[in-house]
Amino acid sequence: MECDRVDLEEASINHETLRQWVRWAETDAGLRPGLTTDHRARIRELERENKELRRANEILKAASAFFGAELDRQSKK
Repeated sequence: MECDRVDLEEASINHETLRQWVRWAETDAGLRPGLTTDHRARIRELERENKELRRANEILKAASAFFGAELDRQSKK
């Protein structure tokens, strides 16, 4: 085991980093409960898309209010 530690130190890999990689690999292999790497990536992708859609929705609401007010002013003339 000492040889492994030396190899890690030579590669500049922290033992906690390696432990986390092992956990992720075990989760991806179905040996440990939790979200797989693919699921985490999909969640991030959906969250990003959701953020973009919310922003677009706010822009459309503002534009709708602006043009709605403009049409209302024109109809009162």
